[in-house]
Amino acid sequence: MILFIVAAAVFLLFIIFLASAVKIVRPYQRGVIERLGRYFATVDPGLRLILPFIDKVRIVDMREQVIDVPPQEVITSDNVVVSVDAVVYYEPTDPQRLIYNVANFMVAITKLAQTNLRNLIGDMQLDQALTSRDKINTNLREILDDATDTWGVRVKRVEIQRIDPPTDVMNAMHEQMKAERTRRATVTTAEGHRQAEITRAEGEQQAAILRAEAVRQQQILEAEGEAAAIRALAEAEKFKQIAEAEGEAEAIRSVYAAIHEGDPTNDLIAIKYLEALGKIANGQATKIFVPSDMSNVLASIGGVAELFRADPPSSPTT
Repeated sequence: MILFIVAAAVFLLFIIFLASAVKIVRPYQRGVIERLGRYFATVDPGLRLILPFIDKVRIVDMREQVIDVPPQEVITSDNVVVSVDAVVYYEPTDPQRLIYNVANFMVAITKLAQTNLRNLIGDMQLDQALTSRDKINTNLREILDDATDTWGVRVKRVEIQRIDPPTDVMNAMHEQMKAERTRRATVTTAEGHRQAEITRAEGEQQAAILRAEAVRQQQILEAEGEAAAIRALAEAEKFKQIAEAEGEAEAIRSVYAAIHEGDPTNDLIAIKYLEALGKIANGQATKIFVPSDMSNVLASIGGVAELFRADPPSSPTT
């Protein structure tokens, strides 16, 4: 019975020893092994065996962590008290330095963030602080990242959550923004009226130009039409004169041909001259045209006169 109790105790001690010797490090963790109170090694994730009662494993979470910086009052350069709070995102990079270089990392980084946030906003005016959050976030992140580098931590982001001015300042800012919006509305309305007037004037100018161009085109078309009509009338008159001349020429040729076909005598020609002279000298003409070769005409006329003075031939006796 005693042997059984001893064996059970030994087995229990072995189980305890084995459980103390086996350590499991998760994928997002790193293990810092201390042997007899001194740093021994940093182990990666997995199953690790240590010497019980000699080695000690301190687990460090390597995931990104977040710290909420409590609100604090900050005085800006224009003597306005504002309440500011922020959020800091960081991730460990060296488990050994994170454990041994800082006693309480959470308190240290919170106080460091508050102090530097107070310095940054204290150098700005209220309007600048309210509109420069990105600049504040960037500068604070750089300061914290440089300061925590010796602690084995990298600060990834810093975000300002709120910057709350006093109530009276907020009311004044609302009035200022209201006045600014009113001013912008007035300027926008005036600009709209100006653009409308400019557009209307440009439209009227363009309409006047188009009207003048239409009148000019109409005048050009009318002038071209009149010119075309004049050319057409001149062409028609020309064709008429040509036709009349051709008709007269054809008539002359016909008369000339008829005369030659009739074989007129000089006596007949003289009579026709006399008839023509009688028509010319009827008292209505202002000019008399006399043939240039008057000798033949007069000879013919003389012959005709002699013919009329001569005694008529006697009739034959029966």
